[in-house]
Amino acid sequence: MGIQTSQSLSAPDLSRLIEMAWEDRTPFDAIEQSFGLSEPQVIALMRKELKRSSFNLWRKRVTGRATKHVALRSKFVTRAYCSMQYKQR
Repeated sequence: MGIQTSQSLSAPDLSRLIEMAWEDRTPFDAIEQSFGLSEPQVIALMRKELKRSSFNLWRKRVTGRATKHVALRSKFVTRAYCSMQYKQR
């Protein structure tokens, strides 16, 4: 995909992008591959789309989180999401 903006994303894609950004094990590189947005672009999009308090919580959560940055990840992290995340309950 080419470079996206929040205006050019469909509502489901925007929702999925925000969900991926909140997920601890989904690195920014995976978001870039899926949506064409770099980490600074994701941060700007989250700032625009979330309430200020939610954005502040998200930034605090992802800043320095090794699993959000492939270069900081342990070599033992081999998947992008929790094994329980997509199971039907």
